[in-house]
Amino acid sequence: MTKIIISIALAVIVIFGINKIADNIYEVKKPEKSAYQITIASQTEESEDSASSDKPGDIMALLASANASEGEKVFKKCASCHSISKGGKNKIGPALWGVIGRQAGMLTDYKYSKSLIAYGKKWSFQEIDGFLTKPKKWVPGTKMAFAGLKNEKDRASLILYMNSQSDQPLPVK
Repeated sequence: MTKIIISIALAVIVIFGINKIADNIYEVKKPEKSAYQITIASQTEESEDSASSDKPGDIMALLASANASEGEKVFKKCASCHSISKGGKNKIGPALWGVIGRQAGMLTDYKYSKSLIAYGKKWSFQEIDGFLTKPKKWVPGTKMAFAGLKNEKDRASLILYMNSQSDQPLPVK
């Protein structure tokens, strides 16, 4: 029994001894800087970058170069929640026939969020552009779960297409 205890004690001493010797031989210094540098953009740079993509721009200038047939392709992202055909039914979202120029939150057969009803503006080209950029930021409290369209040309084409889906499309100047 004594031999076993002495063997275990000797093994522990050898392991700790080797560890101390290895620490002295291989001295590892902690680097002053992290090996993985992460640069974080300043608030002003970030706000300038987001201003170009999150903030609606001059939609009227973009509409001049937009294409309604491209907008029809972009609308496929919307089609799972909205119909745009004349007499189309509401889905998860309201029917969008004639939406440009219509008062926000005013379809009688659709249950809008309180914030969209209170919004009270007409869907002009600028309003719809802002809303499509980031719906939850444009109308806080809206129940529209869509994150938004960042691409300005896609938004302009979509707006042009939506405008064409009406009995009385608004003139694009």
